[in-house]
Amino acid sequence: MAKRKKENLQLGDLLQDFIKENKLDRGIDGVDTRAAWKNLMGPGVNNYTTAVELRNGTLYVSLSSSVLREELSHGNSKIIKMINEDLGKEVVKKLVLR
Repeated sequence: MAKRKKENLQLGDLLQDFIKENKLDRGIDGVDTRAAWKNLMGPGVNNYTTAVELRNGTLYVSLSSSVLREELSHGNSKIIKMINEDLGKEVVKKLVLR
């Protein structure tokens, strides 16, 4: 059984340590990325979004509208930049619209 630390620690620091020790970074990044997509793209795009998945630095977004897919493909680098800024770190390196 681990000994207790006698110093006072911030809850946020403890959670970050727990996430790192248990290697939960990738899963949490995926959840945060889905939330960032939903917040940044707004309800108009979200109505046509069927799936958002982060795998190995690539964000795969499935859209039900081919017209919207084509329109968003013109702003790929801007979307990646906006999502990474929202997350506060570089998580998304590539965006694939399907």
